[in-house]
Amino acid sequence: MRRSTNITFLLTLFIVVLVSLSFAQQTIKVGIVNSIEVLDKSAEGKRVIARLQEKDKSNQDRISKLDEDIRQLETKANTQRLTLTDEAIMQLSSDIERKRTERKRFAEDSLREIQVLQERLFNKLQSELLPIIQQIGKDMNLDAIFDLGKGGVIYFNPSIELTAEVIKRYDASKVTKK
Repeated sequence: MRRSTNITFLLTLFIVVLVSLSFAQQTIKVGIVNSIEVLDKSAEGKRVIARLQEKDKSNQDRISKLDEDIRQLETKANTQRLTLTDEAIMQLSSDIERKRTERKRFAEDSLREIQVLQERLFNKLQSELLPIIQQIGKDMNLDAIFDLGKGGVIYFNPSIELTAEVIKRYDASKVTKK
């Protein structure tokens, strides 16, 4: 356990030294993009949101209609229970259960459909934005652009990438210790 902690500490120290050396050699320029704001304020983003809201409203209207149908059947069952035959009561109960099942399935299917549509539209929007963001990074001579909405890097200058160097030196350190 202690050896693992020491190795982790040494690896962390090694990475910090590498990053410090990198910073000492050059100034890194970064940019920030808020993808949520782009979605909210861009014309295409507004169209995407409107399309999703329209589809959701359509689905909610259908669910409300099914809810109303169920309420009417339940009201009929409650108010006419004494005058209906056993067979009619069983048929009405069956109709209510069928409507509830239809409503449940529709709600699940519409949720899944909205999620697929949202993912498809957002991916399309993202694929259209990525080249624009990359070009801005190049035009402004930025080394990295971070996305506030996703918390990750969406563009970076390959010259600041240290992973390959870290791997090379770490592997070299393992070979010399054998």
